[in-house]
Amino acid sequence: MPPQSSPCPSPDDFAALSAERIAAAVRAGEVTAVDVAASSLARIERAEPALCAFVEVWAEKALRWAAGVDERVAAGVRLPLAGVPIGVKGRNGSRTASARALVAAGCVPVGATSVPGPGTPWQTWGLGAGGRTVNPWRRDRTPGGSSAGSAAAVAAGLVPLATGADGAGSVRIPAAWCGVVGLKTTNGRLPSADRTGLAAAGILARHASDAAAYWRCVSEVGDGGGHHGVLEGGEVGGTASVGEEPESASAASQPSPPFTAVWSPDLGFADTDPEPASIAYAAALRRADTGLVRLVRPDALVRLEDPGPAWLALRAAPDTDPAAVRYAHALRAENDRRLAALFAEVDLVLTPTTPNAPHGHDGPGDRYSTALTWAFNLSGHPAISIPAGLDSDGCPVGLHLVARHGEESLLLHVAAGR
Repeated sequence: MPPQSSPCPSPDDFAALSAERIAAAVRAGEVTAVDVAASSLARIERAEPALCAFVEVWAEKALRWAAGVDERVAAGVRLPLAGVPIGVKGRNGSRTASARALVAAGCVPVGATSVPGPGTPWQTWGLGAGGRTVNPWRRDRTPGGSSAGSAAAVAAGLVPLATGADGAGSVRIPAAWCGVVGLKTTNGRLPSADRTGLAAAGILARHASDAAAYWRCVSEVGDGGGHHGVLEGGEVGGTASVGEEPESASAASQPSPPFTAVWSPDLGFADTDPEPASIAYAAALRRADTGLVRLVRPDALVRLEDPGPAWLALRAAPDTDPAAVRYAHALRAENDRRLAALFAEVDLVLTPTTPNAPHGHDGPGDRYSTALTWAFNLSGHPAISIPAGLDSDGCPVGLHLVARHGEESLLLHVAAGR
């Protein structure tokens, strides 16, 4: 029999716990997955009128799902993320390979998080069921996007994990502006429905260790060799091997700390504001103080071509002028060459996640918040945003870490600070 549900748990009982701690408690029978799901749903109900992080909440389905997790745990099934409530990006988010892998690991989807609504010219808003998604830190500011609801829900403590997809910074920018961790995986390593190949799966989490737990669970559906089709079919059942990261050539050759890193406030082209650059650099120095990272090269040597025109041309293809597409491929090849030379000498590139602070709900104006992130959607490198501190307006700033293709584990190791 599954463990008995505890009497009247508080909605805040699990808000501060990491996904790993929740799963350990469920596996040990200290609490039920039903209790955890009910607590998450109660927090969502309380926060949603103001936050608008969800476009749909699946209360009844989530509780049934959680009861099934309790039954599987009682039957001795190994579930590394047993009973962990998650948000999934958008109404169709539960169909993605990443979400299905998390469900197989024991996660309980509680709802679909908000994404930009129709006609949104800048993908920095979310439109929840009750209106525009707000930033939990300052309601007059955007949470970033397009994984707006996922970042807001995680930052507000509604769920410890939420899925995202990153086509130009859509996981990393909201992670930075909401003060959470946001991982973009190597392009093509996990299945994606994006026809351009610019988007990659990702996760929003409060703890870097939870992002690492996500990676262990989804990595065995990876190494897609550039495949971009969404996996179809029914729900995935758990197995004893879910969550065990497979051996790979890149893991076997992964460097040891201290990891060499180069800092750049602008990648050679971005108009980065002084305050986010200063806060992110201070966070980079703190990582260096731990002995995990060693800053080795002056930032003047990091010089990429502005990826904006290439990204925009490839995103609009096949409707783009052929000459613009040829130029885009040439620019991409040049940046790939420069990045290959850079990563031949260092393990990490560090930047601010965004060149600017979170803007208001009227939009960013002429500023591209993607300036420091979309270069790595073109190149395909994995990247992560981690909290760096707060600016003078009380808004979070992110530190952006980029590694060689396939080195998500290195990023997560440094992000965790150990």
